[in-house]
Amino acid sequence: MLGSGLSTQVGASVAALAFPVIGPAGVVAIRQWVAALLLLAVGRPRLRTITARQWRTVIALAAVFAVMNLSLYTAIDRVGLGLAVTLEFLGPLSVALLGSRRLLDLVCALVAAPAVVLLTRPQATTDYLGVGLGLLAATCWAFYILLNRKVGRELPGATGAAAAAGLSGLAYVPVGIVVLMHHPATLAAATYALAAGVLSSAVPYFVDVLTLRRVPAQFFGVFMSVNPVLAALVGLVVLHQRLAVLDWFAILVIVSANAVAITFGADAVRHKRVPVAECDVLHGVPELAVTPAFGKVSADGEPRTSRVTQ
Repeated sequence: MLGSGLSTQVGASVAALAFPVIGPAGVVAIRQWVAALLLLAVGRPRLRTITARQWRTVIALAAVFAVMNLSLYTAIDRVGLGLAVTLEFLGPLSVALLGSRRLLDLVCALVAAPAVVLLTRPQATTDYLGVGLGLLAATCWAFYILLNRKVGRELPGATGAAAAAGLSGLAYVPVGIVVLMHHPATLAAATYALAAGVLSSAVPYFVDVLTLRRVPAQFFGVFMSVNPVLAALVGLVVLHQRLAVLDWFAILVIVSANAVAITFGADAVRHKRVPVAECDVLHGVPELAVTPAFGKVSADGEPRTSRVTQ
């Protein structure tokens, strides 16, 4: 689990090294192509079996997938890795909290909200566009979770997720061509972008598949709550992005709120261990569908297919 989280965040930091040459859009295009090839190869979707109604959901999922990655990477370029990932993390946290009527989750929300304000600290020098893009990525992640649940119910295996990743990668073909024509990639920039695709897509995918066969999904979800902390640490070591003490405090509060919501979630007692056949490679974090944040079980206790991501 630690390897999966570190791989995801190191991949994002490596991607940032290519920003000065090909920009976030160029890096995202290459990464989307890597994710599409991986998911199409692993998922092997039977496209002819998808109905017109199902295609609409798949297309919506592909659009959210594409916007989420571009907004996150642009936010990383503007406000840094730690802040961008923490803001994006508010997406699954919001899904968990808004979908609950328990007093504990209300307390978690009330604790996390001022931490977000503290983390962004609106002032004259605040990069409001970067913060807004981070929140857009969070919104997309929330919609991604909801759409992926629907796709998981309607389509078998990784068919829907693979089809969505393929469409997203296809949509980025003209974007990549235009960007790379105006900003030709150097060997180093292309290597960074490809490495980001592997580290943030391929490695977490296979590691998470193995992990979720051995540990309870609830424990996995709690552990993955530390991703913003890992992002801040990787940003410090790789990109030399230093955070103030108040920033670290705010990140820890948000992470703790999510960990509490997962640990004491309504499904925490009922669901102990979840068999997994596929996993999410968008963010390197498996989708815990009904349990708060990242679970993989439905309300009826049956396993659900996971989301396949970044």
